[in-house]
Amino acid sequence: MADGDGRRPGHDGAFDRALQRVLHPGRAATGGPVPSPRPGARPAGADRPATTTLERPQERPPVRTVGAGPASRAPAVRRVAGQRPRPGGENASAAPGWLVVMAAVGWRLLVVAAAVALVFYLTAQVQLLFVALFLALVFTAVLRPFVDLLARVLPRWLATALGLLSGFAFFAGLLAYVAYSVASQWTDLERQFSQGLEEITRFLEDGSLPFQISREQLAGWVDEGQVWVQEHAGELASQAAERAGSVVEVFTGLALAIFCAVFFLARGATMWTWFLNQLPQRVRGTWKDAAGSGWDTFSGYTRGIVFVALSDGALAFVFLSIVGVPLAAPLAVVVFIGAFIPLIGAPLAMVIAMIVALAANGFWSAVAVGVGIALIGQIEGHVLQPLIMGKQVRLHPLMVAIAVTAGTLTAGILGAVVAVPLVAVAWAIFSRLRTVDPPMEDEEQVEADEEAGVEVGLS
Repeated sequence: MADGDGRRPGHDGAFDRALQRVLHPGRAATGGPVPSPRPGARPAGADRPATTTLERPQERPPVRTVGAGPASRAPAVRRVAGQRPRPGGENASAAPGWLVVMAAVGWRLLVVAAAVALVFYLTAQVQLLFVALFLALVFTAVLRPFVDLLARVLPRWLATALGLLSGFAFFAGLLAYVAYSVASQWTDLERQFSQGLEEITRFLEDGSLPFQISREQLAGWVDEGQVWVQEHAGELASQAAERAGSVVEVFTGLALAIFCAVFFLARGATMWTWFLNQLPQRVRGTWKDAAGSGWDTFSGYTRGIVFVALSDGALAFVFLSIVGVPLAAPLAVVVFIGAFIPLIGAPLAMVIAMIVALAANGFWSAVAVGVGIALIGQIEGHVLQPLIMGKQVRLHPLMVAIAVTAGTLTAGILGAVVAVPLVAVAWAIFSRLRTVDPPMEDEEQVEADEEAGVEVGLS
């Protein structure tokens, strides 16, 4: 049944209007009646070709540019797959990120290299002062424990004087013993050297070598050497005068080193406190920690290398005395000095001792001396140094070789002596100040552990 206005009860006009919109899509949105088409008339829109939603072109919305009016349009930005947006916009640098990072690291490395070169240049200009200060620090590091022990019962100045005099007496006595041993064996040495040279000459003439050298050839070489000395006598004299000047510089540097060592031993703590007070308070702790770590490393290395050198010299003296090589004491001193030069000091001492043994006792004695000193070097490297120095000098052997080579090329024997302690001190300070991140796992060790775990699981 329908009510008075033609609608069925329970229904409003919403359903009817929705149905009309579906059946008559051309009806106005106001809901008015749809006019009946005239007979023979074409439906609206029949003269246009029908298009679907997919075929209808989509118009892009206009892109507004900053500072332009509402009607302005800008071309759309083309994006490439995998391209990162530039953090600085279109005005940013066109260089890739890795190149920017490498350039930043590169100029910093250049600044560091320039600073290191400047330090080397200034050090070369005041080489005598640098050597004197280095020796003063060595004397201080070696004598400091003894002076501190004496200072418990004596005044500090008296303990310092006794410590320096004790060290001077030790080295002076060592040199006096070497000179006495050479003087007392000089007659026997002359005879043994003459016999040794005669044996070497006979071996070169009649030995099993692929070549032979006659006495006439040896005499000709000696004559040529004498002629060369006579022709270059002036140059040799000038070089000897320069060496004499170098000797004066050596004594000057030694006197300055002893003078500085007196103050370092007597008033070293007071001088260091005064220096720290000149710094801002916020950096005093950092300087104190870094310098303390460096000094511990330097003093440990110095005391350790002195003890190792004394041990090498004593072992060499005993061994050479047993073999019967003359000049055992001077050769032991050579071994003692060679121990201060890492890597190259021991081989040089071994070569000198072998030459003396060859000239005095023959070929097999020289071979025995070479083997014995090589064994002493192995004892030094694998027993004495790890036991005495411990963890105070933690440098890889490759780093030691590079430091010694660089020091030798830069300053000769002096550079070879000071290179390793300086590098050790620099590494100790760097290790003290740096912040260590968690270490990476060794890939080879990880693979070995995995293989071991698989083998255990299979077994």
